[in-house]
Amino acid sequence: MKRFPSNFLWGSATSAYQVEGGNQNADWWQWELDKGLENSGQACAHYQLYEQDFDLAKSLHHNAHRLSIEWSRIEPQEGEFSQEALNHYVKVILSLKSRNIEPIVTLHHFTNPMWLSKIGGWENKRSTAYFLRYCDFVVSALAKYVRYWITINEPTIYVSHAYIFGVWPPQVKSFLRAKAVYNNFSLAHIKAYQLIHKIYKDSGLLRPLVSVSQYVQAFLPCVKTLKNLLAVYIRNKWFNFGFLDKIARHNALDFIGINYYSRQLVEVKKWQVANLLMDTCRSNHDLVKKNSLGWDIYPEGLYNLLLKLKKYRLPVIITENGICTGDDNLRWEYIHAHLQNIHRAMEQGVNVSGYLYWSLIDNYEWDKGFSPRFGLIDIDYKAQGRTVRESARKFGQICETGVLEIFP
Repeated sequence: MKRFPSNFLWGSATSAYQVEGGNQNADWWQWELDKGLENSGQACAHYQLYEQDFDLAKSLHHNAHRLSIEWSRIEPQEGEFSQEALNHYVKVILSLKSRNIEPIVTLHHFTNPMWLSKIGGWENKRSTAYFLRYCDFVVSALAKYVRYWITINEPTIYVSHAYIFGVWPPQVKSFLRAKAVYNNFSLAHIKAYQLIHKIYKDSGLLRPLVSVSQYVQAFLPCVKTLKNLLAVYIRNKWFNFGFLDKIARHNALDFIGINYYSRQLVEVKKWQVANLLMDTCRSNHDLVKKNSLGWDIYPEGLYNLLLKLKKYRLPVIITENGICTGDDNLRWEYIHAHLQNIHRAMEQGVNVSGYLYWSLIDNYEWDKGFSPRFGLIDIDYKAQGRTVRESARKFGQICETGVLEIFP
């Protein structure tokens, strides 16, 4: 039996675009239509049904919930801010607070307003100024209800998928342009961190806790060759820790938010930069169970990464960890194994203060559409019905008691 601290944050996460539905002013909406992809449409109708979804979260003993604000709702046209949209998010936050669920609010979760994308998105040198203006409007209104803020979700995933691999809008393959976006993201976070703290100080509020949600992956060499070991080093430095290192140097982190799902077996074919950054093992070496998208299930990778985070000397919140699968027994196995490795890291001195499963409900999984099922709660997309999965109830018992039973 493993016991977690009594003040541990237990819960789950969602993002606005993936669950709300009807976000027609976001760049992803138009991109889906242009590419003939499955459209996010009404998604989970969470914009209308959030009270019902939070009732379910409360029934599962969650005491925290990570959600995001949809920038394209708040600022549908450049410089035109919607008080109606802001009022909606105030109601959403108060709905969580009334259930004693701690809101952890993300300001940017992959999507941009269409107007921003049309002028170059995050490549535009003014993107940071636009983001700060939006942050000021939102944080000033929500500060009295919110303590935890995530400025940017998975900055390195956004950069790699949109500007290196070229699979997400705007579908660019350019290291130079990727670097420009990366630099604008880091500056945006640092400036937003300072702005959020100033808003709280000027308002006489308790000091906020601000971070990013950094995607981390367990990189392992398929075979310990010099090429593979170098590639693992580079990927750890750039994909996992580079962004955190950069903003930590500016004292712009109050905790470390990390998203962990899987490992990557590295097998490099050539010495070229693209190979060192992207080549993976194609030979099915070291077989492990996989989720429905083919991602390796590797809980011990989270333990090893958490130990590496000790250098920051900051609390850590697992802001996402989850599995898409049609096998709910595998979902429970996944949750249990990752919690076991989190506790193991805590025994080694890592200050983990929360765990948020991805996600509360099945949702729109970006370019993969609605097929992947990550939710603790099953969504019938036609009827917008909700069904709590058994894995959710088992996880809910841990949320309630703080106790993780160890399987024999």
